Amino acid sequence: MTENPLGYEKISKLLKGFAIPGIVAALVGSLYNIVDQIFIGQGVGYLGNAATNVAYPFSTICLAISLLVGIGSASRVSLYLGNKQPEAAANAAGNGIVLMIILGLAYLVTGEILLNQLLKLFGATTEVFPYAQQYAGITLVGMPFLIVTNDMSNLIRADGSPRYSMTCMVAGAIVNTILDPIFIFAFQWGIFGAALATVLGQIFSFVLAIRYLWHFKTIRFAKSNFKLSFRESLKTCGMGISSSSNQIAITFVQIVLYNSLTHYGAQTNYGTDIPLAACGIVMKTNAIILAIVVGISQGAQPIIGFNYGAKQYARVREAYQLAVKWNLVVSTIGFCLFQCFPQFIISLFGDGDQLYFEFAVLFMRTYLFMVLVNGVQLLSSSFFTAIGKAMKGALLALTRQVVFLIPLILVLPLRFGIMGVLLAGPVADFSAFLLSVMLVRIELRKQKNAAQINPCKVS
Repeated sequence: MTENPLGYEKISKLLKGFAIPGIVAALVGSLYNIVDQIFIGQGVGYLGNAATNVAYPFSTICLAISLLVGIGSASRVSLYLGNKQPEAAANAAGNGIVLMIILGLAYLVTGEILLNQLLKLFGATTEVFPYAQQYAGITLVGMPFLIVTNDMSNLIRADGSPRYSMTCMVAGAIVNTILDPIFIFAFQWGIFGAALATVLGQIFSFVLAIRYLWHFKTIRFAKSNFKLSFRESLKTCGMGISSSSNQIAITFVQIVLYNSLTHYGAQTNYGTDIPLAACGIVMKTNAIILAIVVGISQGAQPIIGFNYGAKQYARVREAYQLAVKWNLVVSTIGFCLFQCFPQFIISLFGDGDQLYFEFAVLFMRTYLFMVLVNGVQLLSSSFFTAIGKAMKGALLALTRQVVFLIPLILVLPLRFGIMGVLLAGPVADFSAFLLSVMLVRIELRKQKNAAQINPCKVS
Protein backbone atom coordinates (compact mmCIF):
# COMPACT_ATOMS: atom_id res chain seq x y z
CA MET A 1 0.00 0.00 0.00
CA THR A 2 1.60 3.29 -1.09
CA GLU A 3 2.05 6.15 1.37
CA ASN A 4 -0.60 8.84 0.96
CA PRO A 5 0.87 12.19 -0.19
CA LEU A 6 -1.76 13.98 1.92
CA GLY A 7 0.53 13.47 4.89
CA TYR A 8 3.76 14.90 3.50
CA GLU A 9 3.23 16.89 0.27
CA LYS A 10 3.32 20.69 0.34
CA ILE A 11 -0.11 22.05 1.39
CA SER A 12 -0.34 24.63 -1.41
CA LYS A 13 0.41 21.96 -4.01
CA LEU A 14 -2.13 19.58 -2.47
CA LEU A 15 -4.85 22.20 -2.26
CA LYS A 16 -4.26 23.23 -5.86
CA GLY A 17 -4.39 19.61 -7.01
CA PHE A 18 -7.55 18.81 -5.06
CA ALA A 19 -9.37 22.14 -5.20
CA ILE A 20 -9.23 22.77 -8.95
CA PRO A 21 -10.92 19.46 -9.85
CA GLY A 22 -13.27 20.01 -6.92
CA ILE A 23 -14.15 23.46 -8.22
CA VAL A 24 -14.80 22.12 -11.70
CA ALA A 25 -16.93 19.29 -10.31
CA ALA A 26 -18.94 21.69 -8.15
CA LEU A 27 -19.32 24.15 -11.03
CA VAL A 28 -20.66 21.36 -13.21
CA GLY A 29 -23.41 20.69 -10.69
CA SER A 30 -24.43 24.34 -10.85
CA LEU A 31 -24.01 24.58 -14.60
CA TYR A 32 -26.55 21.82 -15.20
CA ASN A 33 -29.20 24.20 -13.88
CA ILE A 34 -27.63 27.40 -15.23
CA VAL A 35 -27.19 26.12 -18.78
CA ASP A 36 -30.79 24.91 -18.76
CA GLN A 37 -31.94 28.30 -17.49
CA ILE A 38 -30.00 30.23 -20.14
CA PHE A 39 -31.35 28.15 -23.03
CA ILE A 40 -34.86 28.03 -21.54
CA GLY A 41 -34.80 31.81 -21.05
CA GLN A 42 -33.87 32.29 -24.69
CA GLY A 43 -36.25 29.65 -26.05
CA VAL A 44 -39.24 29.75 -23.67
CA GLY A 45 -39.04 33.10 -21.84
CA TYR A 46 -39.02 34.25 -18.24
CA LEU A 47 -41.91 31.96 -17.30
CA GLY A 48 -39.66 29.06 -18.22
CA ASN A 49 -36.96 30.55 -16.01
CA ALA A 50 -39.46 30.83 -13.18
CA ALA A 51 -40.36 27.16 -13.71
CA THR A 52 -36.77 25.96 -13.33
CA ASN A 53 -36.54 28.11 -10.22
CA VAL A 54 -39.63 26.50 -8.69
CA ALA A 55 -38.22 23.06 -9.53
CA TYR A 56 -34.81 23.93 -8.07
CA PRO A 57 -35.59 22.68 -4.52
CA PHE A 58 -35.67 19.16 -5.98
CA SER A 59 -32.01 19.66 -6.89
CA THR A 60 -31.08 20.99 -3.46
CA ILE A 61 -32.80 18.04 -1.77
CA CYS A 62 -30.90 15.73 -4.11
CA LEU A 63 -27.65 17.46 -3.18
CA ALA A 64 -28.52 17.15 0.51
CA ILE A 65 -28.81 13.38 0.12
CA SER A 66 -25.56 13.29 -1.87
CA LEU A 67 -23.67 15.25 0.77
CA LEU A 68 -25.15 13.26 3.66
CA VAL A 69 -23.59 10.05 2.39
CA GLY A 70 -20.95 11.35 -0.02
CA ILE A 71 -19.18 13.76 2.35
CA GLY A 72 -19.78 11.38 5.26
CA SER A 73 -18.18 8.45 3.41
CA ALA A 74 -15.26 10.51 2.11
CA SER A 75 -14.58 12.03 5.54
CA ARG A 76 -14.52 8.60 7.17
CA VAL A 77 -12.30 7.21 4.43
CA SER A 78 -9.82 10.07 4.86
CA LEU A 79 -9.73 9.67 8.64
CA TYR A 80 -9.28 5.88 8.41
CA LEU A 81 -6.50 6.20 5.85
CA GLY A 82 -4.80 8.77 8.05
CA ASN A 83 -4.98 6.26 10.91
CA LYS A 84 -3.67 3.50 8.59
CA GLN A 85 -6.90 1.46 8.63
CA PRO A 86 -7.50 0.57 4.94
CA GLU A 87 -10.04 -2.20 5.66
CA ALA A 88 -12.22 0.16 7.69
CA ALA A 89 -11.94 2.70 4.85
CA ALA A 90 -13.13 0.08 2.34
CA ASN A 91 -16.13 -0.78 4.53
CA ALA A 92 -17.08 2.89 4.86
CA ALA A 93 -16.81 3.47 1.10
CA GLY A 94 -18.69 0.30 0.08
CA ASN A 95 -21.53 0.87 2.53
CA GLY A 96 -21.82 4.48 1.34
CA ILE A 97 -22.23 3.42 -2.29
CA VAL A 98 -24.98 0.90 -1.46
CA LEU A 99 -26.75 3.43 0.75
CA MET A 100 -26.63 6.02 -2.05
CA ILE A 101 -28.31 3.66 -4.51
CA ILE A 102 -31.14 2.91 -2.08
CA LEU A 103 -31.70 6.55 -1.14
CA GLY A 104 -31.57 7.67 -4.78
CA LEU A 105 -34.31 5.25 -5.85
CA ALA A 106 -36.44 6.13 -2.83
CA TYR A 107 -36.11 9.83 -3.66
CA LEU A 108 -37.19 9.28 -7.27
CA VAL A 109 -40.33 7.36 -6.29
CA THR A 110 -41.29 9.83 -3.55
CA GLY A 111 -40.69 12.86 -5.79
CA GLU A 112 -42.81 11.54 -8.65
CA ILE A 113 -45.70 10.59 -6.37
CA LEU A 114 -45.78 13.97 -4.60
CA LEU A 115 -44.73 16.08 -7.61
CA ASN A 116 -47.78 18.33 -7.92
CA GLN A 117 -48.14 18.94 -4.20
CA LEU A 118 -44.44 19.77 -3.83
CA LEU A 119 -44.42 22.21 -6.75
CA LYS A 120 -47.29 24.14 -5.18
CA LEU A 121 -45.43 24.12 -1.86
CA PHE A 122 -42.33 25.45 -3.65
CA GLY A 123 -44.31 28.50 -4.81
CA ALA A 124 -45.45 27.66 -8.36
CA THR A 125 -48.00 30.18 -9.62
CA THR A 126 -50.83 29.27 -12.01
CA GLU A 127 -48.89 30.36 -15.11
CA VAL A 128 -45.61 28.76 -14.04
CA PHE A 129 -47.01 25.40 -12.85
CA PRO A 130 -47.32 23.56 -16.23
CA TYR A 131 -43.71 24.36 -17.14
CA ALA A 132 -42.42 23.36 -13.69
CA GLN A 133 -44.42 20.13 -13.72
CA GLN A 134 -42.92 19.02 -17.03
CA TYR A 135 -39.36 20.03 -16.15
CA ALA A 136 -39.29 18.54 -12.64
CA GLY A 137 -41.08 15.34 -13.65
CA ILE A 138 -38.31 14.48 -16.10
CA THR A 139 -35.28 15.71 -14.17
CA LEU A 140 -36.30 13.60 -11.17
CA VAL A 141 -35.46 10.52 -13.26
CA GLY A 142 -31.83 11.60 -13.31
CA MET A 143 -31.60 12.23 -9.56
CA PRO A 144 -30.57 8.66 -8.53
CA PHE A 145 -27.74 8.76 -11.09
CA LEU A 146 -26.65 12.19 -9.84
CA ILE A 147 -26.71 11.08 -6.20
CA VAL A 148 -24.47 8.06 -6.83
CA THR A 149 -22.15 10.11 -9.06
CA ASN A 150 -21.70 12.75 -6.34
CA ASP A 151 -20.94 10.06 -3.77
CA MET A 152 -18.37 8.46 -6.05
CA SER A 153 -16.89 11.86 -6.83
CA ASN A 154 -16.16 12.50 -3.15
CA LEU A 155 -14.71 9.02 -2.68
CA ILE A 156 -12.54 9.38 -5.78
CA ARG A 157 -11.10 12.63 -4.43
CA ALA A 158 -10.45 10.99 -1.05
CA ASP A 159 -8.63 8.22 -2.92
CA GLY A 160 -6.24 10.81 -4.37
CA SER A 161 -7.65 11.08 -7.92
CA PRO A 162 -9.31 14.49 -8.07
CA ARG A 163 -8.75 14.81 -11.82
CA TYR A 164 -10.78 11.72 -12.59
CA SER A 165 -13.51 13.01 -10.30
CA MET A 166 -13.50 16.21 -12.30
CA THR A 167 -13.60 14.32 -15.59
CA CYS A 168 -16.74 12.42 -14.57
CA MET A 169 -18.65 15.61 -13.82
CA VAL A 170 -17.33 17.62 -16.75
CA ALA A 171 -18.18 14.91 -19.28
CA GLY A 172 -21.84 14.92 -18.24
CA ALA A 173 -21.97 18.71 -18.37
CA ILE A 174 -20.56 18.70 -21.91
CA VAL A 175 -23.24 16.22 -22.98
CA ASN A 176 -25.93 18.42 -21.41
CA THR A 177 -24.58 21.59 -23.02
CA ILE A 178 -24.42 20.00 -26.48
CA LEU A 179 -27.90 18.48 -26.27
CA ASP A 180 -29.66 21.53 -24.79
CA PRO A 181 -29.69 23.71 -27.95
CA ILE A 182 -30.36 20.67 -30.15
CA PHE A 183 -33.39 19.56 -28.15
CA ILE A 184 -34.74 23.05 -27.37
CA PHE A 185 -34.22 24.82 -30.70
CA ALA A 186 -33.55 22.22 -33.42
CA PHE A 187 -36.14 19.67 -32.24
CA GLN A 188 -38.44 22.37 -30.78
CA TRP A 189 -38.90 20.37 -27.57
CA GLY A 190 -38.74 23.43 -25.30
CA ILE A 191 -38.50 22.80 -21.58
CA PHE A 192 -38.96 19.04 -22.13
CA GLY A 193 -35.77 19.02 -24.21
CA ALA A 194 -33.80 20.88 -21.55
CA ALA A 195 -34.87 18.36 -18.90
CA LEU A 196 -34.04 15.38 -21.12
CA ALA A 197 -30.59 16.77 -21.92
CA THR A 198 -29.91 17.13 -18.19
CA VAL A 199 -30.85 13.51 -17.45
CA LEU A 200 -28.74 12.11 -20.30
CA GLY A 201 -25.72 14.09 -19.10
CA GLN A 202 -26.18 12.76 -15.56
CA ILE A 203 -26.37 9.16 -16.80
CA PHE A 204 -23.13 9.63 -18.75
CA SER A 205 -21.33 10.95 -15.65
CA PHE A 206 -22.71 8.04 -13.62
CA VAL A 207 -21.22 5.44 -15.99
CA LEU A 208 -17.77 7.05 -15.80
CA ALA A 209 -17.90 7.31 -11.99
CA ILE A 210 -18.91 3.67 -11.46
CA ARG A 211 -16.02 2.59 -13.69
CA TYR A 212 -13.58 3.84 -11.02
CA LEU A 213 -14.67 1.10 -8.59
CA TRP A 214 -12.08 -1.16 -10.21
CA HIS A 215 -9.30 1.45 -10.05
CA PHE A 216 -9.08 2.62 -6.40
CA LYS A 217 -5.47 3.12 -5.31
CA THR A 218 -5.43 3.41 -1.51
CA ILE A 219 -8.13 0.85 -0.69
CA ARG A 220 -9.02 -2.58 -2.06
CA PHE A 221 -12.67 -3.61 -2.32
CA ALA A 222 -14.10 -7.05 -1.67
CA LYS A 223 -17.71 -8.19 -2.04
CA SER A 224 -18.08 -8.08 1.74
CA ASN A 225 -17.50 -4.31 1.68
CA PHE A 226 -20.72 -3.75 -0.31
CA LYS A 227 -23.19 -4.78 2.38
CA LEU A 228 -25.63 -2.31 3.87
CA SER A 229 -24.92 -1.96 7.57
CA PHE A 230 -27.21 0.08 9.77
CA ARG A 231 -24.34 0.88 12.13
CA GLU A 232 -22.03 1.94 9.30
CA SER A 233 -24.80 4.01 7.76
CA LEU A 234 -25.41 5.89 11.02
CA LYS A 235 -21.71 6.69 11.33
CA THR A 236 -21.56 7.89 7.73
CA CYS A 237 -24.67 10.05 8.03
CA GLY A 238 -23.34 11.46 11.29
CA MET A 239 -20.21 12.64 9.48
CA GLY A 240 -22.16 14.07 6.56
CA ILE A 241 -24.93 15.73 8.54
CA SER A 242 -23.18 19.11 8.57
CA SER A 243 -23.04 19.57 4.80
CA SER A 244 -26.39 17.86 4.27
CA SER A 245 -28.23 19.91 6.88
CA ASN A 246 -27.00 23.05 5.18
CA GLN A 247 -28.65 21.95 1.94
CA ILE A 248 -31.85 20.95 3.72
CA ALA A 249 -31.90 24.38 5.33
CA ILE A 250 -31.34 25.93 1.90
CA THR A 251 -34.41 24.06 0.66
CA PHE A 252 -36.51 25.55 3.46
CA VAL A 253 -35.05 28.96 2.70
CA GLN A 254 -36.01 28.56 -0.95
CA ILE A 255 -39.59 27.68 -0.05
CA VAL A 256 -39.93 30.60 2.38
CA LEU A 257 -38.15 32.97 -0.03
CA TYR A 258 -40.22 32.04 -3.08
CA ASN A 259 -43.53 32.30 -1.23
CA SER A 260 -42.50 35.61 0.39
CA LEU A 261 -41.51 37.06 -2.99
CA THR A 262 -44.81 36.12 -4.61
CA HIS A 263 -46.80 37.36 -1.60
CA TYR A 264 -45.12 40.76 -1.28
CA GLY A 265 -44.55 41.04 -5.02
CA ALA A 266 -48.32 40.92 -5.53
CA GLN A 267 -48.52 44.10 -3.45
CA THR A 268 -46.23 45.96 -5.88
CA ASN A 269 -46.22 46.70 -9.59
CA TYR A 270 -43.78 43.81 -10.08
CA GLY A 271 -46.52 41.21 -9.59
CA THR A 272 -45.85 37.57 -8.64
CA ASP A 273 -43.98 36.12 -11.61
CA ILE A 274 -41.26 38.79 -12.02
CA PRO A 275 -39.82 38.38 -8.49
CA LEU A 276 -39.93 34.58 -8.87
CA ALA A 277 -38.09 34.63 -12.21
CA ALA A 278 -35.57 37.24 -11.04
CA CYS A 279 -34.87 35.28 -7.87
CA GLY A 280 -33.98 32.19 -9.89
CA ILE A 281 -31.45 34.06 -11.99
CA VAL A 282 -29.83 35.78 -9.01
CA MET A 283 -29.61 32.62 -6.91
CA LYS A 284 -28.23 30.48 -9.73
CA THR A 285 -25.72 33.15 -10.72
CA ASN A 286 -24.55 33.26 -7.12
CA ALA A 287 -24.39 29.46 -7.27
CA ILE A 288 -21.39 29.81 -9.59
CA ILE A 289 -19.44 31.66 -6.89
CA LEU A 290 -20.69 29.25 -4.25
CA ALA A 291 -19.67 26.29 -6.43
CA ILE A 292 -16.10 27.58 -6.54
CA VAL A 293 -16.15 28.12 -2.77
CA VAL A 294 -17.59 24.63 -2.23
CA GLY A 295 -14.97 23.19 -4.59
CA ILE A 296 -12.18 24.77 -2.56
CA SER A 297 -13.79 23.53 0.65
CA GLN A 298 -14.17 20.00 -0.69
CA GLY A 299 -10.61 20.11 -1.99
CA ALA A 300 -9.39 21.01 1.48
CA GLN A 301 -11.53 18.35 3.17
CA PRO A 302 -9.35 15.25 2.51
CA ILE A 303 -6.20 17.24 3.36
CA ILE A 304 -7.64 18.45 6.66
CA GLY A 305 -9.23 15.10 7.51
CA PHE A 306 -6.14 13.01 6.78
CA ASN A 307 -3.75 15.27 8.71
CA TYR A 308 -6.13 15.62 11.64
CA GLY A 309 -6.34 11.84 11.81
CA ALA A 310 -2.54 11.71 11.69
CA LYS A 311 -2.33 14.42 14.43
CA GLN A 312 -0.45 16.79 12.14
CA TYR A 313 -2.27 19.86 13.43
CA ALA A 314 0.07 22.42 11.89
CA ARG A 315 -0.83 21.09 8.44
CA VAL A 316 -4.54 21.20 9.36
CA ARG A 317 -4.25 24.88 10.27
CA GLU A 318 -2.22 25.70 7.16
CA ALA A 319 -4.73 24.02 4.85
CA TYR A 320 -7.68 25.86 6.42
CA GLN A 321 -5.99 29.27 6.29
CA LEU A 322 -4.90 28.86 2.69
CA ALA A 323 -8.42 27.78 1.67
CA VAL A 324 -9.84 30.89 3.37
CA LYS A 325 -7.50 33.12 1.37
CA TRP A 326 -8.54 31.49 -1.89
CA ASN A 327 -12.22 31.81 -1.00
CA LEU A 328 -11.84 35.51 -0.21
CA VAL A 329 -10.26 36.15 -3.61
CA VAL A 330 -13.13 34.38 -5.38
CA SER A 331 -15.78 36.16 -3.28
CA THR A 332 -14.22 39.55 -3.99
CA ILE A 333 -14.40 38.93 -7.73
CA GLY A 334 -18.03 37.87 -7.36
CA PHE A 335 -18.87 40.98 -5.35
CA CYS A 336 -17.40 43.26 -8.04
CA LEU A 337 -19.32 41.49 -10.82
CA PHE A 338 -22.65 41.53 -8.97
CA GLN A 339 -22.39 45.19 -8.03
CA CYS A 340 -20.94 46.58 -11.28
CA PHE A 341 -22.44 44.43 -14.05
CA PRO A 342 -25.82 43.09 -12.82
CA GLN A 343 -27.86 43.95 -15.93
CA PHE A 344 -25.34 42.33 -18.26
CA ILE A 345 -25.40 39.12 -16.19
CA ILE A 346 -29.19 39.04 -16.03
CA SER A 347 -29.56 39.67 -19.78
CA LEU A 348 -27.68 36.41 -20.48
CA PHE A 349 -30.77 34.57 -19.25
CA GLY A 350 -33.15 36.11 -21.79
CA ASP A 351 -35.14 39.27 -22.33
CA GLY A 352 -37.78 40.94 -20.20
CA ASP A 353 -39.53 44.26 -19.81
CA GLN A 354 -38.24 47.27 -17.87
CA LEU A 355 -39.89 46.20 -14.61
CA TYR A 356 -38.27 42.77 -14.85
CA PHE A 357 -34.75 44.16 -15.23
CA GLU A 358 -35.37 46.83 -12.61
CA PHE A 359 -36.27 44.27 -9.96
CA ALA A 360 -33.63 41.73 -10.99
CA VAL A 361 -30.84 44.33 -10.73
CA LEU A 362 -32.11 45.48 -7.33
CA PHE A 363 -32.34 41.88 -6.15
CA MET A 364 -28.78 41.01 -7.24
CA ARG A 365 -27.12 44.09 -5.73
CA THR A 366 -28.98 43.90 -2.43
CA TYR A 367 -29.32 40.18 -1.67
CA LEU A 368 -25.69 39.41 -2.61
CA PHE A 369 -24.11 42.43 -0.95
CA MET A 370 -22.27 40.31 1.67
CA VAL A 371 -21.10 37.63 -0.77
CA LEU A 372 -17.57 38.67 0.29
CA VAL A 373 -17.77 36.65 3.51
CA ASN A 374 -19.89 33.68 2.39
CA GLY A 375 -16.87 31.51 1.69
CA VAL A 376 -15.61 31.65 5.27
CA GLN A 377 -18.88 30.29 6.66
CA LEU A 378 -19.10 27.42 4.17
CA LEU A 379 -15.46 26.44 4.59
CA SER A 380 -15.72 26.56 8.38
CA SER A 381 -18.72 24.23 8.33
CA SER A 382 -16.91 21.64 6.19
CA PHE A 383 -13.77 22.11 8.33
CA PHE A 384 -15.54 20.74 11.39
CA THR A 385 -16.93 17.85 9.35
CA ALA A 386 -13.45 16.97 8.08
CA ILE A 387 -12.03 16.72 11.62
CA GLY A 388 -14.86 14.48 12.80
CA LYS A 389 -16.85 17.14 14.69
CA ALA A 390 -19.91 16.82 12.47
CA MET A 391 -22.47 18.17 14.91
CA LYS A 392 -20.56 21.41 15.35
CA GLY A 393 -20.32 21.70 11.57
CA ALA A 394 -24.06 21.07 11.26
CA LEU A 395 -24.78 23.70 13.89
CA LEU A 396 -22.67 26.23 12.04
CA ALA A 397 -24.34 25.40 8.72
CA LEU A 398 -27.85 25.59 10.14
CA THR A 399 -27.23 28.83 12.01
CA ARG A 400 -26.94 30.88 8.82
CA GLN A 401 -30.04 29.39 7.19
CA VAL A 402 -32.38 28.61 10.08
CA VAL A 403 -31.41 30.92 12.93
CA PHE A 404 -30.67 34.03 10.86
CA LEU A 405 -32.04 33.94 7.31
CA ILE A 406 -35.51 32.39 7.60
CA PRO A 407 -36.60 34.58 10.55
CA LEU A 408 -35.25 37.67 8.77
CA ILE A 409 -37.18 36.80 5.59
CA LEU A 410 -40.33 36.55 7.67
CA VAL A 411 -39.79 39.61 9.89
CA LEU A 412 -38.11 42.31 7.78
CA PRO A 413 -40.85 42.45 5.09
CA LEU A 414 -43.37 43.36 7.78
CA ARG A 415 -41.58 46.70 8.00
CA PHE A 416 -39.94 47.09 4.59
CA GLY A 417 -42.21 45.08 2.27
CA ILE A 418 -40.52 43.19 -0.56
CA MET A 419 -37.30 45.14 0.10
CA GLY A 420 -37.16 43.43 3.48
CA VAL A 421 -36.91 40.05 1.72
CA LEU A 422 -33.85 41.27 -0.17
CA LEU A 423 -32.19 42.76 2.92
CA ALA A 424 -32.47 39.47 4.82
CA GLY A 425 -29.65 37.95 2.74
CA PRO A 426 -26.73 40.26 3.61
CA VAL A 427 -27.74 40.58 7.28
CA ALA A 428 -27.79 36.78 7.68
CA ASP A 429 -24.51 36.36 5.78
CA PHE A 430 -22.60 38.78 8.01
CA SER A 431 -24.02 37.31 11.22
CA ALA A 432 -23.02 33.77 10.18
CA PHE A 433 -19.53 35.01 9.25
CA LEU A 434 -18.92 36.40 12.73
CA LEU A 435 -20.02 33.15 14.36
CA SER A 436 -17.79 31.09 12.04
CA VAL A 437 -14.70 33.11 12.84
CA MET A 438 -15.29 32.70 16.57
CA LEU A 439 -15.81 28.91 16.50
CA VAL A 440 -12.85 28.18 14.21
CA ARG A 441 -10.49 30.33 16.26
CA ILE A 442 -11.42 28.34 19.36
CA GLU A 443 -10.84 25.01 17.56
CA LEU A 444 -7.48 26.04 16.08
CA ARG A 445 -6.35 27.21 19.51
CA LYS A 446 -7.22 23.78 20.94
CA GLN A 447 -5.20 22.07 18.21
CA LYS A 448 -2.25 24.36 18.83
CA ASN A 449 -2.32 23.51 22.54
CA ALA A 450 -2.53 19.79 21.75
CA ALA A 451 0.51 20.10 19.49
CA GLN A 452 2.49 21.80 22.28
CA ILE A 453 1.56 19.07 24.76
CA ASN A 454 2.45 16.21 22.37
CA PRO A 455 5.09 17.65 20.01
CA CYS A 456 6.42 14.23 19.11
CA LYS A 457 3.16 13.38 17.32
CA VAL A 458 3.10 16.49 15.20
CA SER A 459 5.13 17.09 12.04
